[in-house]
Amino acid sequence: MTTPAHILIVDDDDSIRSLLKEYLDGQGYRTSTAADGRALKEQLRQGPVDLIVLDLMLPGEDGFSLCHWIRSERDIPVIMLTARTHSTDRIRGLELGADDYVAKPFEPRELVARIRGVLRRYHTNDRRTDIVRTYSFAKWELALDKRQLLSPDGVLVPLAASEFQLLTIFLEHPHMVLTRDQLIEHCHGREAGPFDRSIDVRVSQLRHRLGDSGREPRLIKTVRSAGYILATDVVRHY
Repeated sequence: MTTPAHILIVDDDDSIRSLLKEYLDGQGYRTSTAADGRALKEQLRQGPVDLIVLDLMLPGEDGFSLCHWIRSERDIPVIMLTARTHSTDRIRGLELGADDYVAKPFEPRELVARIRGVLRRYHTNDRRTDIVRTYSFAKWELALDKRQLLSPDGVLVPLAASEFQLLTIFLEHPHMVLTRDQLIEHCHGREAGPFDRSIDVRVSQLRHRLGDSGREPRLIKTVRSAGYILATDVVRHY
């Protein structure tokens, strides 16, 4: 029997926590809840969590700060909940490593669909390690089993789960133009909206990790009106 995924719901609103816990339990997930950052960290000390649903507006440490902390400490996908409508808040969440976001108010069914999509993509990347163990490119190495990026100088570069997914997609398709729509579908499991620039944020993050964020990037190049291309050879190690 497959063990149900463990979802941690972090929100200071009692009614939202109760609603989501009841709904996700009914969908076959195992759930825990936390009202703030202290309770979140205590839950993580108690045992493994497969995904965190994290509200942006929390007492004490806010969702931005907690997302940054999670990324520095754990390899756990994060879906942010936000009542803010301004795009800069969503972009900041993505820059800090959130894997997806859902705007309040929302239908619980929408959140479940996002959870399923993030978990599916996360575990699909795990299954790829049975085929390819490491990618080498431009003197960089990405170890899929450990989810580790090693620089040409031998320095371990931390990657958020979303950055790992995006880099893996590029490494699977070197010298191929990938449109924004294709990248969003791979990374978020949804179609792009007319003003969706989340993938541009992801690419900018990844370029920064690779030291490729100058005015003329060498590795991940922009193809005007088309998308992005990984402009280097890739070697697969099995």
